[in-house]
Amino acid sequence: MCIVDKVQISGVPGRYWHQLADGRLQCDLCPRFCRLREGQRGLCFVRARASDEIVLTTYGRSSGFCVDPIEKKPLNHFLPGTPVLSFGTAGCNLACKFCQNWDISKSREFDRLQASATPRAIADAAVANGSRSVAYTYNDPVIFLEYAVDTAAACREQGINNVAVTAGYITDAAREEFFGHMDAANVDLKAFSDRFYWKVCGGRLEPVLDTLLYLRHETDVWLEITTLLIPGENDGQAEIEAMSRWIVDKLGADVPLHFSAFHPDWKMTDIECTPRATLSRCRDIALRAGLHYVYTGNVHDFAGASTYCPGCGEILIGRDWYELSTWKLCDSGTCKHCGTRIAGVFEHRPGNWGSRRQPLRVI
Repeated sequence: MCIVDKVQISGVPGRYWHQLADGRLQCDLCPRFCRLREGQRGLCFVRARASDEIVLTTYGRSSGFCVDPIEKKPLNHFLPGTPVLSFGTAGCNLACKFCQNWDISKSREFDRLQASATPRAIADAAVANGSRSVAYTYNDPVIFLEYAVDTAAACREQGINNVAVTAGYITDAAREEFFGHMDAANVDLKAFSDRFYWKVCGGRLEPVLDTLLYLRHETDVWLEITTLLIPGENDGQAEIEAMSRWIVDKLGADVPLHFSAFHPDWKMTDIECTPRATLSRCRDIALRAGLHYVYTGNVHDFAGASTYCPGCGEILIGRDWYELSTWKLCDSGTCKHCGTRIAGVFEHRPGNWGSRRQPLRVI
């Protein structure tokens, strides 16, 4: 699918494309491989053909900046309790009918994006606000790769970590550059069915699995996974069992898995919210399959949000929404009760950002 733009297109030169024999330019950033003639945009809407190149039209422009708790990404094993400066742009390279951020990811109104924010300005804002990380989120950062990579480089120069919140729908070539600038990632594994990906998201499952395998086995990026459970669509016992076994077998038992509650939105307003019982049932299935760290999200569930030692079963990190209570990790990241090492990136004490959400303006 390509979109014809009736106005002149401008932007910064994009990477990962080549010219076809018929004169069209093929975008090689994601597995959609949009083939564009002059004046056309890809399905993501933000990568477009301008003359003889593909450009990124949203470089330096954001839908908003906010300092969040890192647990909101969600990342439960990466610097718990610390603040993360979060931002996104517009557009998306998937077409999920249930999108919970559709006003951003499906936006075609670029005038709603804030004024220019350079990579250096974002890094400076993160330092000034005490953020330990910058998260590329709200819409998928894969589609604004050039902006994300430049910002990540500026952040690393100032000791700020980089976090990708992504669906992982990216090609092999672009994957290496993008994640080479990230320190942690939460990948949205939308289902464990290619049928679901095709009919509900307009994509395919295999490239996402490839991204997960790449992150786990070929990088040092800290990885966590989220699955939004939609009643009657991707919450069946057999599918959750198969997905959990795949994660254990292919990625390892220490990769945290988050099950989040769906609410009616975008083009799926006829389905009810996910019952808490469904979240608990799927969490139990994943734990029985051998995963060590399984969480529930978008609901108030202290037990499902807290971290337990896989060795002795003691609660190590208590969470009441995004507020941390219990903390029973040694400085070395091991359980104080039995000495089992807990997978993750921890410091000798947690942050104290709590559940605050602080909008800010980056200039």
